[in-house]
Amino acid sequence: MKYIPTGTFALLFFLNLLWSPTAEGQQTFCNPLNISYRFQLTKPSRRTAADPVIVLFKDNYYLFATASGGYWHSKDLLHWTFVTTKDLPFEKDAPAVTVINGVLYYLPMASHTIYKSDDPISGKWDVYNDSFPLAVGDPDIFQDTDGKVYLYMGCTNNAFLSAVELDVNNKLNPIGTPVDCFKGEPLIYGWERPGDYNRSTESPWTEAPWMTKHDGKYYYQFSAPGTQYKSYADGYYVSDKPLGPFIYAANNPFSAKPEGFINGAGHSATFQDKYGNYWHISTMTISVKDIFERRLGLFPVTFDKEGQMIAHTEFGDYPMVMPDHKIKEVSELFPGWMLLSYKKAATASSSLADHPVSMAFDEEIRDYWSAKTGNKGEWLCVDLGEQATVKAVQINFAENNTHLFGRDGIKAQQYLLEYSTNKKNWKTLIDKTNNEEDLTHQYHAFKIPVKARYLKVTNYRVPDGTFAISGFRVFGTGNSKKPAKVIRFEAMRDVADTRNVTLRWKKSAGATGYNIRFGVLKDNLNRVYQVYGDTTVTIRSLNKDQKYWYAIDSFGENGVTRGDAQ
Repeated sequence: MKYIPTGTFALLFFLNLLWSPTAEGQQTFCNPLNISYRFQLTKPSRRTAADPVIVLFKDNYYLFATASGGYWHSKDLLHWTFVTTKDLPFEKDAPAVTVINGVLYYLPMASHTIYKSDDPISGKWDVYNDSFPLAVGDPDIFQDTDGKVYLYMGCTNNAFLSAVELDVNNKLNPIGTPVDCFKGEPLIYGWERPGDYNRSTESPWTEAPWMTKHDGKYYYQFSAPGTQYKSYADGYYVSDKPLGPFIYAANNPFSAKPEGFINGAGHSATFQDKYGNYWHISTMTISVKDIFERRLGLFPVTFDKEGQMIAHTEFGDYPMVMPDHKIKEVSELFPGWMLLSYKKAATASSSLADHPVSMAFDEEIRDYWSAKTGNKGEWLCVDLGEQATVKAVQINFAENNTHLFGRDGIKAQQYLLEYSTNKKNWKTLIDKTNNEEDLTHQYHAFKIPVKARYLKVTNYRVPDGTFAISGFRVFGTGNSKKPAKVIRFEAMRDVADTRNVTLRWKKSAGATGYNIRFGVLKDNLNRVYQVYGDTTVTIRSLNKDQKYWYAIDSFGENGVTRGDAQ
């Protein structure tokens, strides 16, 4: 197998999702994306959205996702308005959505019907082709710069992903026979192995085709090993031609987020914003109540000088800037706000025995604190340990003992966020006591930061069940120095299975956690594996027999200290 040469693009960046003004007039956001996730129609009661596509059409962004009962539109990728219609079959999964010659087209997974619209804000869609001959898994429709159109397809644990040209003059029907392009190879590529930590020997799901053309090259993007795993990620093959042959990219997976508050960066769509910046809208996993319990994340994408595509997921669930211009470097998107709430002392009005207060501060969306009731007045309070400068708060509400399904009649979460320096005198920070927007990953950034030691969120209403929070996350700056640098570490490749490597290092003073950056060239460490607290980690996502370089950065409440490549 041939490899694409890796470039020399080294970077520092940090991301998160939702939006609020910064001093420069731009806004920030924090993953997971704070949209109206629908309760599913089947038991158990849980919210989800997945398999997203964002397209820019007539100066509006449109976001489509599996199992959402509709779609969203936005002018700025920050504030989203929900649209539903009886014209589209929203219970079908993973739709292909694309703009062809100034019209928006929609093809669901395993469907024989293609729809079109020139006014999607209105919800008006027409049937364009009701006898499309291919009912395919995870379709993606792509129009090339020469006007030709292609279909990329595949959702399989044993077969090829493929592609075929479509006839723009004949209802987008196929021209000729689909071409086999590539298939999963977990025996060579460790990241394709199933499991949260790539430990399984089962066949992976190779799926989610997406085509991006950049600088004359065709990037055939795909996902593995499965949507329910923390290891869910995107790779790509590249070619000079839209139907291949395609060559594997050495920096795969180019989009991955295996650890942190919320994990996964697979089954994605790559698109350009109004300023020409590339973004990656991805599926992120919870997968506790059901394997298809998922959320959405947004990450910036760059191409280095050698053509290597990189989705930047370092600090991918910390606050990030949404730019209002074409950026020069991805580091512009990091406002420098660090997590202040990790494993801090907390108190609550009440707690269920198996959902203690610590679970709201352990940087794990898969567990949560819950009060004993959903009554008005239940509260959760965190002590940051000392007075700090608070610049943003993300409150991730969880669903505990809910019995809700669909969208109709869902009452929005109502709450009050307060802060204090002494736990006696409280001031209002955010008043959502009359909120009517059903948003459960509420992110608030403050134009004027506040000095606070204590923050408290008080319940006024829950949609159903108990008052529960999976992450009460506070961002800002501390009062001390950056953590000490990681000077030395050991990287021991598994001789029996070179898809695995174990790294060990000593704890750095002032560090909350560490980012292991790695890549195939010393000056281009674009893959990141994040840990909190630990000083030993085994990574099982390497490409077999390929050499890697590593660096370990320490981070904490006062910033990041970069490590040197070894």
